[in-house]
Amino acid sequence: MDFQAIKDSLPSSPAFVIDEAEIINTLKKLDSLRQLCGCKVLYSIKSLAFSSVLETVKPFVDGFSVSSLFEARLADEVLAGSGYIHLTTPGLKTDEFDELAGLVSHLSFNSLSQHQRLATLVQVSTSTGLRVNPKLSFVSDDRFNPCRQYSKLGVDIDELSQSSCLDKVKGLHFHNIFSARDFAPLIKTVEKLRHYFGGNLAQLDWLNLGGGYLFDQIKDHGPFIELVNSLKNDFGLDVFIEPGKAVVGNAGHLVSSVIDSFVSDGKTVAILDTSVNHNPEVFEYQRRPELYEHNADGCYPVLLAGCTCLAGDVFGEYRFAEPLQIGDKVVFKNVGAYSLIKANRFNGYNLPDIYLWQSGQLKKLKQYSYQDYRQQWLAD
Repeated sequence: MDFQAIKDSLPSSPAFVIDEAEIINTLKKLDSLRQLCGCKVLYSIKSLAFSSVLETVKPFVDGFSVSSLFEARLADEVLAGSGYIHLTTPGLKTDEFDELAGLVSHLSFNSLSQHQRLATLVQVSTSTGLRVNPKLSFVSDDRFNPCRQYSKLGVDIDELSQSSCLDKVKGLHFHNIFSARDFAPLIKTVEKLRHYFGGNLAQLDWLNLGGGYLFDQIKDHGPFIELVNSLKNDFGLDVFIEPGKAVVGNAGHLVSSVIDSFVSDGKTVAILDTSVNHNPEVFEYQRRPELYEHNADGCYPVLLAGCTCLAGDVFGEYRFAEPLQIGDKVVFKNVGAYSLIKANRFNGYNLPDIYLWQSGQLKKLKQYSYQDYRQQWLAD
């Protein structure tokens, strides 16, 4: 991606730029994997639900995975009956359930209580399953760990193995990793499922392996292909995966301009026209996002900070080869997942304009206005 060309072409900032070619390149790799082992690919739209992204993704996947009624409705609109819609969430509400159950092809209940209360309301055309907590943690930070102590995500595998619920569902779903760059956690988790349920897995129709694996950054897909083939051959299962960040993580970039610069306690601070509220995981998880202009050997350190009055609205310290000037643009790279989808208008600062980088050209997709902000806060 030509970041300099993007900076030169943008009429204003902040802007969120989606690289269509990067998305397609990743999807082609996933499609090749799908052809090699017969797994079914669902794009997890919680990572970035923008309509242009969904339309780009649609031809390369078997459907979408969703976590709410609104996501299910959007998935249904885009797919128009041409793919699977898998749902699992702790947040099923009885007043939404009839509509939700009519939209999804597969529904994994999050708890035995949820299953007991709602399973009888599911339409015949919907295949029901259970999300299982395999009690295997591979993530040190509990904020990302679905198998943390007192987890709210999935049925404890010990509890499930001692119940009769496996006889009442058609599939199992698990998701117990985040941003994994190898398949060791997946292999260990499936081994545990085999140990607990053995031949009973053959009475199921499908197994959803969840997301959390950065397929585009894993060089050797052999272990995954072997794993899927063994599940299909041994138990006759349809095998699903739910990549989200793997599809869009490296395809979204946040462009911002310097609007002020000063020295504070001996350090140069540059104020940007964006904020961590446009990339909330910077603040939530104290991340320092990649910056295109950062030069590790640069002689000019600058603390890049956002424009809101939140004291912690800081992206981090970066180094530059040349002094950073007011009006200069900078690009936070690879923030396609969980940034725009979580972005907010704290302090009343507008959301970024959204552009598509397509065949070396910028195409504006959306621009928000004061009326959008006003409408959000008007009483009905």
